[in-house]
Amino acid sequence: MYDRRIKIFIIVSALLLAVCLFRLAQMQMLPGSSVQDDISELTKGLSLQLKTVRGRILDRTGKVLAADEPQFWVHINYELSSFLDERVQEGILLKAAKKPEPRIVVPKAGEEIRAKLEDLQQIIEKCAQFKSVGPSKIRDEIQKINDFVWDRRMFQAWRRSFPDSEVLLKKYDSIDSIRVSEAIVDFEEKQPDPIKRLQLVNAVDIEEMHKYWPLLELKTDNDVFAAQLEFLNVDGLQILPKQQRSYPYGTVAAQTIGWVGPATQQQDKELFANDRLLSYVGGELCGREDGVEYVCETVLRGRRGELVQDIDQQVISRTETRFGRDVSLTLDIELQQRIESYLAHYKHDPSCGPGMAAVVIDVGSGDILALVSMPVFDLNGARYDYGRLINDPGQPMINRAINKQYPPGSSVKPLILIAGMESGKITPDEIISCPAQKSPRGWPSCWIYNRYNMGHDSKWQDSGGNSTHNAIKGSCNIYFSRLADRIDPSFLQQWLFKFGYGRRINLLSPVIREESTDAALQDSNAISNTADAIRDLRQAIGVISSSIPEDEVSEFERLPPLKEGERRFFGIGQGNLRVTPLQVANAMAAIARGGFYEHPRLFLDGSQEPASITESTSEHRASSIENRESRIEHRESRIYLNITPWTLAVIFDGMSAVVNEPGGTAYAEFAPVLANLARQGTKVYGKTGSTEAPENAWFAGFATDSAGRSIAIAVVVEGGQHGSSDAAPLARDIIQFCIDAGYVGRTPR
Repeated sequence: MYDRRIKIFIIVSALLLAVCLFRLAQMQMLPGSSVQDDISELTKGLSLQLKTVRGRILDRTGKVLAADEPQFWVHINYELSSFLDERVQEGILLKAAKKPEPRIVVPKAGEEIRAKLEDLQQIIEKCAQFKSVGPSKIRDEIQKINDFVWDRRMFQAWRRSFPDSEVLLKKYDSIDSIRVSEAIVDFEEKQPDPIKRLQLVNAVDIEEMHKYWPLLELKTDNDVFAAQLEFLNVDGLQILPKQQRSYPYGTVAAQTIGWVGPATQQQDKELFANDRLLSYVGGELCGREDGVEYVCETVLRGRRGELVQDIDQQVISRTETRFGRDVSLTLDIELQQRIESYLAHYKHDPSCGPGMAAVVIDVGSGDILALVSMPVFDLNGARYDYGRLINDPGQPMINRAINKQYPPGSSVKPLILIAGMESGKITPDEIISCPAQKSPRGWPSCWIYNRYNMGHDSKWQDSGGNSTHNAIKGSCNIYFSRLADRIDPSFLQQWLFKFGYGRRINLLSPVIREESTDAALQDSNAISNTADAIRDLRQAIGVISSSIPEDEVSEFERLPPLKEGERRFFGIGQGNLRVTPLQVANAMAAIARGGFYEHPRLFLDGSQEPASITESTSEHRASSIENRESRIEHRESRIYLNITPWTLAVIFDGMSAVVNEPGGTAYAEFAPVLANLARQGTKVYGKTGSTEAPENAWFAGFATDSAGRSIAIAVVVEGGQHGSSDAAPLARDIIQFCIDAGYVGRTPR
C-alpha cells in the first residue's frame, strides 16, 4: 500500500504543479489582479517550491519503522467555499449594487449565490457520506476555512489601508509577529463603519483566496478512487495528497525511533537557517527530542526543489528536489516487538512496577538487536498526546534502556571478581568466610542470612567452601564486599571504566556522524553551526565514584575519586554505583568475546540515499544484510582489556554455575529448559541481582552456541525484589526468542 500511495502522490503532485503554473500565468494576465498591479516585482522571477519526502527509518532487514506516508484529502477551493460565508455574500451584493443597472445586476448576483449554495449543499452531503458524519460537521469544516482566510484578508486590508498604524510601525521589522486578532482590533478602531471595512476587505486579493484547502480525509484507497469519480466534474474540488509521518509498528521501539512534530521551536528555525530550501516552512515536521528522528534530522531531512520563471514563463533556474536519505538501524523490529509484547503481558509479582528495560546485543558484530523500554507509547499519536504522555507517572517517554541509571546489584560481581583477580587480591581457591551471623556495623550482610538465617559457609561446606566458583554461583555479598574492600579504589574504578561504566557509550556510528557533518557543510554551508548537526541519543552515563561528576567524563583521569569506605558497597552493586541496562549488556558482551570491549552499534554503516522513492523492500533488505556482514572496520575498533585467560575461565565457570548447576541463583528458573537449550546447541551464562532503595531486579549474561555465535542480554525490572524470580524468567524467555530468530542456536540467521 505504501508504494502504491507514493506513486499516486507523485502523480497528483505533478498535476498540482501544472495547475499552479497555469494559475500563475492566469493571475499575470487578469486585469485588476493584485499581481498585475505589482508587475514590476515579477521581473525578479516567480518561484514555486516543490515538496520533498523525509527519509525512512529501517530495521536491520529493511522493514520500515518510519516513513512519510501520503494521505489523500478532498480539497475545496476558497473561491467556492467562500459562498457559504455571509460576509462574502454581502460583499458580492454590495459590489453588484455599485455597477451600472443595479436592479438587473443585483438579482443576478443573488441567483449566483443561491446556485453556489446549492452546489455546496450537494458537496456537503456527499462528503458526509464518505466521513459517516452529519452534514453539519462538514459545514463546520468549511466555515473554519472561510474564517481563516477572511481573517487574513482583513489583516492585509488593514495593513494596506493604515500603513501608519502604531501597531504596524511598532513591529515593522517583524510583521509576522503581529497577531491577526491584534490587527483586527486596530482595524475596527480606525474604521468603525462595518460597510466600509467590508469594502476594503473585498478589494484585497491574496494568495490564500486561490488555494485549495483540505476538507475531508480519504481513509482507504477505495475511498480515494471513489471520491475521484464522485467529484470528477465538480469545479472547486480536487483530490490532493497531504503527507504524514507514519510508524507502521506503532509502539514498538518508540523511545528509540522517536517522533516528529511541527518545526516551530527556536532550535528548528536555526538548524537550516542559512538555506531557504532546507529551512522549515509552515506545516513541515522535524524530529523531536529524543530518538533517531531527532538525532538523524540532517540525514533524514530532504531539500525542497524549486522552479523559477520570468514573467514570460520561461524557466530561469531549476533546483531538483532531494529526498531525505534512509537510516538503517541494527534493531530487529520483530524481535523487539515480541519482547515488548511478552513483557507487557507477563504476570509480574505485584511489587513490580510498570518500568522495565531489556537489551540484547549480538556479541560478534556488536549490533544492538533489541533496546526495550517499558511502558511504551504509540508513535503515531505522540505529537497529539504529548501533554498526557509527559505527565504520565509511568514515564513512557524515557528510554530506560539507555537514559535511566540504576544500582546494578549483584550483576556487577563478575566485574568485581575480574578486578580482584587481575590485581592479585584473590585466587580461585581462596575462601572468604560467610558465617551464619549478622555482619559488623557498616558492612553488607549476606542475603541468605537475612532470608534464611544461614551463611554460605554451611551451604558450600561439602563443595569446596565459599570460593570464587561458589561465591558467584550463590551471589555471596560477604565474599564480594570483602573482596572489593581489598582492591585499590582507583584500580577498581579503572576496571569499571574499562567495561564502559561511568561514561557515555558511543551509539552514533562514524558513518552517521560523517553524513550529518556532510549535510552541515553542503548546500553552501546550510547549517551555521556544524556542531548543531551532530546530535546523539540522550543517555545517562552512570556513576562509578563517591560523588556525581559535574561534567560528562570522557577520560578516566577526570573521574571523581572513590572513597575507601564505599568499596564494600560497590562490591555488591550498591552505594553510589549507577549503570544503565545498555552498559550492563555491553559489559557482558565484552566478557563473552573473551575480554574485548567495543561500543555497540545502533546504526548500520552506510545509510543509503534511495535511488528511487519506490525502491523495493527486498532491495533494502539485501543491502542491510550485506551491511551487517561487513564487520571488519567495526572489529578494528575493539579494545583488548588484557584479562588473563585464567581469570576469564574462572568468570565463565562461575556464571555458568549460576544458570546450569543446582544451587545457582538462576538455576530454578532455567532448569526446566536446560535440556531444550542443549538440544538447540545453546549454553547460558548469567548473573542475577537485586537492589534495595530503590528495589530493582536484574539478570545479566550471555548465551553461546556450538557455532561460536553469542548474544548478550541485560534485563531490569523496577520494583522487583529478587533477580532470581523477577528478572531471570524474563531473560530465559528472551534468550529463547533470540534462538527462534536465529541469532544463536542451531539455526544460523
